Amino acid sequence: MTLSDAAETDILELIFNNTAWLTVAAAGALGNLYVSLHTGDPGDAGNQGTSEANYTGYAREAVARTTAGWTVTNDEAANTAAITFGECTAGSSAVTHFGIGTDLSGAGNLLMSGSLGATLSITAGITPEFALGQLTVTAA
Repeated sequence: MTLSDAAETDILELIFNNTAWLTVAAAGALGNLYVSLHTGDPGDAGNQGTSEANYTGYAREAVARTTAGWTVTNDEAANTAAITFGECTAGSSAVTHFGIGTDLSGAGNLLMSGSLGATLSITAGITPEFALGQLTVTAA
């Protein structure tokens, strides 16, 4: 069984743009999604804190659940602007995954996660960033 193309787009617009999916789901009060960095795959059973980066200067980044935060095209959502994390001022992290969830801090509700494709070594002076359109989520 697969979702229709229209359903894939509607689900992504509900999650990322806070757009109601008529007759199925209403848009909610959650104004932001929070992007996190992880040193390992948080997995399906993980939360936002599972294997989360912990260098000094790190915090999850808020991205608005609007078209100003995310562009949804067919079955794909992508960040509309750069997502820039805090500069590493001490410590280090070898980041391999990202997460998108509902909480600014703590365990948090992890909605989805994915691999970066290559390890990002974060040390003092490094400011991790997803450039415009670099962070993509596909519903298919």
